[in-house]
Amino acid sequence: MAAATKKEGTIAEKLDALFELQKIDSEIDRIRTIRGELPLEVQSLEDEIIGLNTRVSKINDEIKEIETEIADRKIAVKDAESAIAKYKEQQNNVRNNREFESLSKEIEFQELEIKLHDKKSKEAKLKIDLKKETLTEAVERVEMKQGDLDGKKAELEAIVSETQKDEEKLMKASDAAKKNIESRLVFAYERLRTNAKNGLAVVQVMRGSCGGCFNKIPPQRQLDIVTKKKIIVCEHCGRVFAGVEDVIPAPEKEKKTRGKVTTAAAAAAAVIAE
Repeated sequence: MAAATKKEGTIAEKLDALFELQKIDSEIDRIRTIRGELPLEVQSLEDEIIGLNTRVSKINDEIKEIETEIADRKIAVKDAESAIAKYKEQQNNVRNNREFESLSKEIEFQELEIKLHDKKSKEAKLKIDLKKETLTEAVERVEMKQGDLDGKKAELEAIVSETQKDEEKLMKASDAAKKNIESRLVFAYERLRTNAKNGLAVVQVMRGSCGGCFNKIPPQRQLDIVTKKKIIVCEHCGRVFAGVEDVIPAPEKEKKTRGKVTTAAAAAAAVIAE
């Protein structure tokens, strides 16, 4: 009887030690999650600002190209006007109608060229106005995003400075806690944590459900978990039960289930079971 009591106490201590280790590691996970999201946000903002600056630079280049086009058209208009003046002067010295008509066609062509250049210049000026509006919006967006980035960077630096020491202390506490637990249990615990999305390997029954996968746990099973006479794993997710957080409902007559436990539960049980 005394030996049985010692065994029960040993298993209870193992479960309590595993649960304490889980709480330490969960706190480390929480710190890393908080810090882990901010670098991604900072990187995303930096990439977005780079993209916006590239866009601003491109718009500026496009505006310069259009302005160059307008300047070239002004030069072309002056050349056309000079040509018209020259052709009109030549008309005064023509020897026949054929030469006069030929010069008249040249003058008409140059006048059409002037009209075309004026039209294209007006269209180009409208394009510049639109480009400048887009440029203003892009610059404002860069300034806004830069403000967000500065804020996120400051927040990240503050969190890193605040949490780095806490994380280091927790890491040491985790290592110390593992030294007090059997290596096979630590191995099984770490394997379960690696496979679990939320990093939970040891959980409690909460409101009648597994604290990891939230599947319902039968009342009789909960009573077995509370006694801590043996290591019990969830039949659905394979997590180890460290206890029951809330009040257990009155035992009910349960139907015996003949279904096989899940692969995860079977694997966990094989490694952890006494």
